[in-house]
Amino acid sequence: MNVPNLIFAIIMGGLMSLSITLATTFVRVGAAQNFFWVWLEVWLVAYPVAIVCILLYRPIASRLTNYFVNKLNQ
Repeated sequence: MNVPNLIFAIIMGGLMSLSITLATTFVRVGAAQNFFWVWLEVWLVAYPVAIVCILLYRPIASRLTNYFVNKLNQ
């Protein structure tokens, strides 16, 4: 792991987990009075999970992407 990959994972993990937990929490509880706190609680769990997943899956996703792009170009 290198610093650029870690920074990417932190930023992308934050953006993706914020977006996904916002949508799923809103679907689950609606515009409830405590929506922000419920969302924050869910996001605090999802954010570190997202960072770890990005760090683990990024090399696999990059290799698969290269494989499929090469197949399409043949």
